[in-house]
Amino acid sequence: MAEKRDYYEVLGTQKGASEDEIKKAYRACVKKYHPDLHPDDKECEEKMKEVNEAYEILSDPDKKARYDQFGFAGVDPSYGAGAGAGAGGFSGFSDFGDLGDIGDIFGSIFGGSSFGRSTRANPNAPRRGQDINTDITIGFMDAVNGKAVDVRISRMEQCPDCNGSGAAPGSSRQTCPDCRGTGRVAVTQRTAFGMMSSERVCTRCGGKGSTISNPCSKCRGTGRVSTPRTVTINVPAGIDDGQTILVRGQGHSGMNGGASGDIHVTVHVKTDSVFERDGSDVHTEIPITYMQAVLGDEIIVPCVDGRVKYTIPEGTQPGTVFRLKGKGIKRLNRSDRGDQYVHITVEVPKNLNKKQKDLLRQFEDSLGEANYKNRKGFFDKMKDFLNSDI
Repeated sequence: MAEKRDYYEVLGTQKGASEDEIKKAYRACVKKYHPDLHPDDKECEEKMKEVNEAYEILSDPDKKARYDQFGFAGVDPSYGAGAGAGAGGFSGFSDFGDLGDIGDIFGSIFGGSSFGRSTRANPNAPRRGQDINTDITIGFMDAVNGKAVDVRISRMEQCPDCNGSGAAPGSSRQTCPDCRGTGRVAVTQRTAFGMMSSERVCTRCGGKGSTISNPCSKCRGTGRVSTPRTVTINVPAGIDDGQTILVRGQGHSGMNGGASGDIHVTVHVKTDSVFERDGSDVHTEIPITYMQAVLGDEIIVPCVDGRVKYTIPEGTQPGTVFRLKGKGIKRLNRSDRGDQYVHITVEVPKNLNKKQKDLLRQFEDSLGEANYKNRKGFFDKMKDFLNSDI
């Protein structure tokens, strides 16, 4: 029989360690060695037994004092000091609160509040398939009017060769010899709190209760295969950049009869050279000539649904914005539309010849203050400013 190691050495702490230090060391050992975290690892199982024995002694002040003074002899059962937790039996998880997150570890191992029986989900229960996330890029007018777009995806589907069983054609699944078809196996362990009985998922069958001796060559026993598919996405009119379309039931197929997942399609919309979008409204910048601004004119305005004629009034100033009600983009899942805003810019002529300049000067000389309302008001304010006391 192997020689016993010093209990402080087992927990990885120093002799004379405090109660908190011992608990902290024990927590670390449980996370590292607990058999339910390392199924079928005999070495971890033996180390965990050693850890539990050490913690059983060092967590008890009386036993710890005897061990510090007399060593193993002070806590040997023949001295009446070693029966401790094992003799008293286990009365629940009342001590777990003092161990902090150790309760979380045992909760996940033994199923939370129901001691001795895990509440894990049944591996054979129907499981919904995962969703698929993908992106598409469409033109500005496609977003305005809507469009059907074909999207190529790779989807997990039931294996056609084995119909999802995972077994090769002509063979079948067999009852797992370890769990006898239950999907779970019983585990009994000696811990600092006594003998603890629990259940865990059978590692041989993964909790299914059956095994495959001859797996399907196509899906390698998984029951599903990746299949390329083309899915038509109906992009609704009015969709905006960054919005997502949900296509139900077209994601990865479920398992054990579960429903298929969905497809989430994120839409990216290209910018346009004529229109700028702001929600359901659109903005357009239209340059007009100096004479059009002065005398007024009828211009053609491009809209998302065609073209309209619009009369520019005489004396239109640069930066003027006209609103065309209802000429914007259709609101998503509604029948009404936004508006279109036409921003006017006045293009000042360049590269004039002498005759053109002379004509403009004659024209300018013919104008008076009444023709420049804003200019007259500005100079009136300047006079008041210059004549005031500063």
